[in-house]
Amino acid sequence: MKTRPLLVVLLSSFSGWSQSKQADLIDQYLTQGAYRYHYTQQGWQDQIDLALAQDATIAVLWQNKALPYWKAKKYELAVACYDQAVRYDRKAYLGRRGYLKCIFQRDYKGAIADMQKAEQEFGYDYQNDHSYAFYIALCYLQLNAFEQAKEILEQDLNRTIQKHGESWLHYLDLFYMGIIYYELRDYTQAQLYLDKALAEYPKFSDAQYYKGMCFLAQNKKREARNIMLEAQTNAKQGYTLNEDDSFYEAYPYQVNWYMAQWTIPQDTP
Repeated sequence: MKTRPLLVVLLSSFSGWSQSKQADLIDQYLTQGAYRYHYTQQGWQDQIDLALAQDATIAVLWQNKALPYWKAKKYELAVACYDQAVRYDRKAYLGRRGYLKCIFQRDYKGAIADMQKAEQEFGYDYQNDHSYAFYIALCYLQLNAFEQAKEILEQDLNRTIQKHGESWLHYLDLFYMGIIYYELRDYTQAQLYLDKALAEYPKFSDAQYYKGMCFLAQNKKREARNIMLEAQTNAKQGYTLNEDDSFYEAYPYQVNWYMAQWTIPQDTP
């Protein structure tokens, strides 16, 4: 009967002890500690710092330490914490860091790099109900690389259709495809996709507004005015992007009505 080498036994025992110790720290300082506060309270950070002082290799501690910084727009501090989370659990946090760079920090090149690496290393995946490809396309849109954005998002839409059918397409995927075509000045295709988004979310004010912008670009001022006024009414009632983090950060092309009101054409005879 062969016996396991003593070193292997010792390393296995140490690993088990270490994981148990980390689980205890997470329970004591997160579950029973930080989570008893709101993340805006100082007690949240105090509890996490106590845990990190004992073991700075626990990724979830760094992820939770970053949370208040994202919401307070202290992005350099947030990314520094997330870098540590990625260091200690790359699979769990690399793609997530890319998402946060895209939506919060607006570091679009950094977000593309993170999500491309995450997909290469760990496969096709999602963040907040959208694929890495969706956010990569969004980043290229924000960098005015419209053809790249179109190609990536189009491939992702086709992947969804082939795998699940057209009914699985999210209204936001359709909205941003409409925006890409708007920026490419293909207003017919832009309106087609915006209409598809509106079929899924009929009072979606941002889609209505950009449909109006398409009309305006074609000098159809009456149509533009009518749908823009409808969009403004719906926006006041809260019919805008309803992503989880859209309460904290405006998404790309989310309408700012303080500025947008000046684009509504005057009444025409």
